[in-house]
Amino acid sequence: MSLGPAFGRAGPRHVRMAIAIKAHMATVEFASNGNQASGYLATPASGSGPGVLVIQEWWGVDASLKEMADRLAAAGFVALAPDLYHGEVAGHTEMDKASHLMQTLPPDRAGRDMSGAVDYLAGHAAVKGKGIGVVGFCMGGMLSFLIAANRPDKVKALVPFYGFPQGATEPDWSKLAASVSGHMAENDSFFPPAAAKALEAKLRGMGKDVTLTVHPGTGHAFMGPHNALGTLNKELAAKIWPQVVEFLHKKLD
Repeated sequence: MSLGPAFGRAGPRHVRMAIAIKAHMATVEFASNGNQASGYLATPASGSGPGVLVIQEWWGVDASLKEMADRLAAAGFVALAPDLYHGEVAGHTEMDKASHLMQTLPPDRAGRDMSGAVDYLAGHAAVKGKGIGVVGFCMGGMLSFLIAANRPDKVKALVPFYGFPQGATEPDWSKLAASVSGHMAENDSFFPPAAAKALEAKLRGMGKDVTLTVHPGTGHAFMGPHNALGTLNKELAAKIWPQVVEFLHKKLD
């Protein structure tokens, strides 16, 4: 199963340069349960803000994911995209390579790296606020649920796009403490809307603060500007992004 593309590629060069002027970007290393992992860190021009993990889709930590971290930094967050593929990246036309990278990603290592990234942000001098947020796309949307359930001590806000755990991949939901505001596609064979609404009902029944919005008329990866699946919805993407920023600030500031 392919999880498809996520939010999008880097924008025009002048757009990325404008964001770069407002925020500081760097590749950083952090501890991962006795090993080392790395990631892309974007810090706001103000010098501090709430910490947010940005979890990759099946392409890896490519220019599109870095652009997402940059946008979060421009919105006042300290954003870290942990490199779960440890340097491997697939191009947006390399579906077979992306699928292989996703299928061969060691789950335990990914979990350790995400947890290490949470600790890195929580201990970073620039990170302020009431907890850590997580934003994930496609594969990263599914993984974002897992790290939120496994690190309830730190993760307090979650914004998953398209992806969510199903069946045997579901974690122990009793530990989930984060507020969840997810965005799902109506026409999605990878993550069916009925399953998304069933998960929402299940978690709400457990007393969790969860909203999984299924956007009418959308296909998987409707936020992806590269439009690799032909499902891009620019108008909806522009509408959702301010909601994401507002939700994260409300829960983390």
